[in-house]
Amino acid sequence: MMDLRLSLTDRTVASLELATSGQYFARDTDLSGFMVLVGKRRKTFVVQGERRKAGKRLSVRMKVAEVGELTTRAARAKAKDILGKIASGVDPRASRKKSDADTVVVDLPSIGNPTLRIAWERYRDGHMKKKGRSNGTINNYRDHVERLLSDWLDEPLSKFGNDPALVTARHEKLTKENGAYIANGCMRTLRAVYNHARKAARSLPADNPVSAIDWNAEHRRNSALGLSDLEGWFTQLKALKNPVRREFHLFMLLSGHRPEAIRKVRIEHVDFRARLLHIPRPKGGEVKAFDIPLSKAMIRCLVRVMRIGQVLYEEQSRDWLFPADSESGHMVEHKEKRDDLSKWGNDLRQTFRTIAQAAGVAELDVHLLMNHSIPGVNAGYITRNKLLSDHLRQQQEAISRRIFEAGSSRQKETEGKASGWPALPSRTALSELASVKA
Repeated sequence: MMDLRLSLTDRTVASLELATSGQYFARDTDLSGFMVLVGKRRKTFVVQGERRKAGKRLSVRMKVAEVGELTTRAARAKAKDILGKIASGVDPRASRKKSDADTVVVDLPSIGNPTLRIAWERYRDGHMKKKGRSNGTINNYRDHVERLLSDWLDEPLSKFGNDPALVTARHEKLTKENGAYIANGCMRTLRAVYNHARKAARSLPADNPVSAIDWNAEHRRNSALGLSDLEGWFTQLKALKNPVRREFHLFMLLSGHRPEAIRKVRIEHVDFRARLLHIPRPKGGEVKAFDIPLSKAMIRCLVRVMRIGQVLYEEQSRDWLFPADSESGHMVEHKEKRDDLSKWGNDLRQTFRTIAQAAGVAELDVHLLMNHSIPGVNAGYITRNKLLSDHLRQQQEAISRRIFEAGSSRQKETEGKASGWPALPSRTALSELASVKA
């Protein structure tokens, strides 16, 4: 949770909710340096001030009392006395006896030197969630910090800022054990968390310790299908047993979008009248929401999967476009065995980009269709929504047509209008498949 600033009274302190994870501070607006540290189980009155020693400013923080042991007014009066001593250059902690329960020095994460755990939670709640980052992006960062750097969670960030060799050694270790791409991704996350923490913790070393690493070389994966490969891919696709998954992979090829977003499309997101599919939470979160213009082949694909879903997954299909027997009700895994289907997921995204080029679609239009950021200053003045109903849909039609033309000359005759896909199986056939699945 994010730190708070409010006038501390018995009532406001009692109303503070315990932290769901980590800790947060509620700072008093009436007395600077007086605050309540709120954890998962308890609340503690804390005081923090600065004193000078040998010309250096040193931060002193200590426990005043547990909430409940003193009233807020009494705790503030005690904090004021402690702050006065700190300002005069005295460290009150040095003269306290361990037997005095009210003056036990506690090891609390400093605002000026937060632990990785505290810095991550502040970055997650104060930056990522505020910016509307998607759950997938947040979970990816969480995996880097809480799994790959789990043994560092309770270490202060200054430890790494003052000794970047620790970071370079961890990067090398992750490269060997987890791979070059994951190691680089983890370090990018650490770099972002450190930079965010230093905005408030100015005593942290200015040089980000991640700048010391030698980045692993990353190459764009070249896994797209070429025009000559599509006929064989369509043959594999038709052989897949689950018709919902067949239509999902086909739609991935026709749209060129990320599988994580398409799997979670709801029925309400389809607008057949406007011939659009709305993607409310793509990569980047709600602020990046956009609409996909639908070609005729894409519309037929969606109609088929909706009808198939009603038979195979009657309850789930009321909400989800690509339903499944899962806890969420929609497809949660799109991977196939490579022997069954050679290309899926982001392979098809690359294929869409490749075939768009072969179909003569302009580079800018491809960026717009795939919801990529638009390069160049002048391109930023283009309003995407104004192009959806005519220009971009025509380009989408051209790409779909080229896909099926390359897939097989015979497939065009199956449904007509270059749809390139078999007609919907009979309800009897689907019912038999449903009984086998059950």
